[in-house]
Amino acid sequence: MKSRKLGNQGLAVSGLGLGCMGLSFGYGQATDKREAVKLIRKAYELGITFFDTAEIYGPFLNEEVVGEAIAPFRSEVVVATKFGFNYVDEKPAGLNSKPEYIRRRVEGSLKRLKVEAIDLLYQHRVDPQVPIEDVAGTVKELIQEGKVNYFGLSEASANTIRKAHAIQPVSAVQSEYSLWWREPETKIFPTLAELGIGFVPFSPLGKGFLTGKIDENTRFKPTDFRSTVPRLSPENIHANLIFVDFLKRIAERKNATPAQIALAWLNAQKPWIVPIPGTTKMNRLEENVGSTRIEFTKEELQEIETEASNIIAQGDRYSEGSAKMIDR
Repeated sequence: MKSRKLGNQGLAVSGLGLGCMGLSFGYGQATDKREAVKLIRKAYELGITFFDTAEIYGPFLNEEVVGEAIAPFRSEVVVATKFGFNYVDEKPAGLNSKPEYIRRRVEGSLKRLKVEAIDLLYQHRVDPQVPIEDVAGTVKELIQEGKVNYFGLSEASANTIRKAHAIQPVSAVQSEYSLWWREPETKIFPTLAELGIGFVPFSPLGKGFLTGKIDENTRFKPTDFRSTVPRLSPENIHANLIFVDFLKRIAERKNATPAQIALAWLNAQKPWIVPIPGTTKMNRLEENVGSTRIEFTKEELQEIETEASNIIAQGDRYSEGSAKMIDR
């Protein structure tokens, strides 16, 4: 698999990463640890060298799984994790990016991941109570101490990105981005291009919707976070299936699947974009990796652009509570 550069500081990763969250968190019961380790190691065999986790996934369990899985090839992969949530009795309780708290959280992540340094450390959500300059300054110190290699932000606004970057260069910004959520193109891409910062789209398959495996009869269990996503309510799924229909038409012509078209489209947008689709299934993992072999002509990209711009997605991408934590 070809590699891509995230930012101007020299961080090189595989052109497709693996979002590990769903193995331990968000979609109901966690995957058996042995199976999760097996899947991450299979991803490495298929050429993926970029693995994304966070302490809140579990909480804590996902970092342990990733740490165990990557141990045999630690020096050949890039591991990203995140801080930014407060914990009371080991349960998430609001945001906390106070400098001394960041240091405590990083020590925990280092132990769980069994690494000497975190390759890419993101602030998971911007804490309005702590100046971003203080956050960036703390990460800068951690980099100087050899505990972190690169700095990232998640769901941050252009203004926040600029302020942070002035203190400690930001290598990557993570946000939701896919054919049916394109706000980053206008809100932060110009800033990323100007400052030389890479972009890591999460939910590149629309939380599974763009694979074509979800329809109006799909019902999510209460333990599946998608049950709270307005865009994935039964009535909105029905309205949004027009997206999947158009992806299926393109996929048929390219001898591919809708998921592969959605991922290949993302990689075709900018050379500094690296999507991190997640999965718990080996066959889906292989399918996602297959997207890196798909190339579009200019005409095909224009056709996708024209068709997609005529479709308006129905429903918000986050519940009201989750939306409040997005930095605007």
